Order: sequence, then C-alpha cells, then structure tokens
Amino acid sequence: MAAGIRRALRSVNMIGDIASTSGRACAMLADTPYDVIVLDGILPDADGFATCRQLRSVGEWTPIIMLTGRGGTDDRARGLHAGADDYLRKPFAFSDLLTRLRVLARRDSAERPVVIRVGSLRLDPAAARVWRGEQAIRLSTRECALLEAFMRSPGQVLGHHQLLDAVWNIGHDYRSNVIEVYVRYLREKIDRPFGVRSLETVRGRGYRLRRDGGG
Repeated sequence: MAAGIRRALRSVNMIGDIASTSGRACAMLADTPYDVIVLDGILPDADGFATCRQLRSVGEWTPIIMLTGRGGTDDRARGLHAGADDYLRKPFAFSDLLTRLRVLARRDSAERPVVIRVGSLRLDPAAARVWRGEQAIRLSTRECALLEAFMRSPGQVLGHHQLLDAVWNIGHDYRSNVIEVYVRYLREKIDRPFGVRSLETVRGRGYRLRRDGGG
C-alpha cells in the first residue's frame, strides 16, 4: 500500500518517502523536515496511535493523517486524541487522500499546547484527561473529543455538521440526535457538579463553549 501511495504521489508531482517501521519513521523525521506525515495505524514494531503520541511528545508537530483498517467507532477519536490532524479509514480513494494531504500541507507545524485551557477547564488531548480547577473529570473517548472541539474554538458557535465531522465519521447520519445526547452528557460532567454553565445552546445554530469556560 505504501508503495502504491508513493507511485500515485509521483503521478501528481509529489515526493514521498517510505518508513516500514515506527523506529525508522522517527529516525527519518529527526533528519528530514516533511510537509505531511501519513501514518498507518498498525506498524510491525509499534501501534500507530502510540507512535503519533510519541512524535507529539518530543515536539514533532508536522501534520499527521492516520490511516487505519480498524472498524471501531472510537478510532477516529483515538487518532485525534493521540495528536493526529486527520483520519482516513481503509480502503480509501487516492483522490480523497490527496485532497486531505493538500489541506494539511497548507498548515504550519507550529507547536500546539499539550494542555488546552479555557477558564478553569483543562484538557490534555493526548492523555484524554480533563480537569475543572484541580478536580479530575472522567470522560469517555467520544466525550473528550467533543469537548476538545469546543475548547479549540471557545466563544464560537459550532453547528451539528461541524461537530459530527470533528468527532464522528463523516458518513454519520446527520439527522441523528447524537450531538444533543453527548452535549447533555458533557453538561452533566463538566458543568452541573460545579454549579456552572459553560456549554450554551444557540437556537437554530448549534452550541458554543463560553470564552471563560464557565469560570
């Protein structure tokens, strides 16, 4: 598959190198700057998600797109929590991969904070850990991914489509009430026990996290 992707990239005048193991990939990244990393979820010597976390932990901020054949519904969230910028499930069309590569290549690789802070809320996406003040909050993988989407855009209204694309597979049924359900879950965990209201409903548009994170 890697060889096929490299041949396809050459056909559109893009250059790609292949690392067959996690160790080799890390060594290559230490020596050569790349525009985008295409990272398989399963490697001979390591789990791709663990490799992604390792790269981010040492300050490697090149955009990453995860490729995986896993069918688990939480894999997209797992990849994003590990530090990936995008996620593509196999089998996939090369045109889809190419579009995503071009989008990611336009991003810079500036360092992103390890812990996101909005008011008294803190989120460590890689470790999937959340706190309000000094109190740890247990969230599911999906709840963490939804909270991350809000915390990366405090004060902004996020619509259903944006939230579904950020947390669930793009093919998820847009008519579903899954967003309402998970927003309610979040409110029950990050707001109600602390007597605050950080997640606001904007009628007809979606939801937003207050800029102060509820205090």
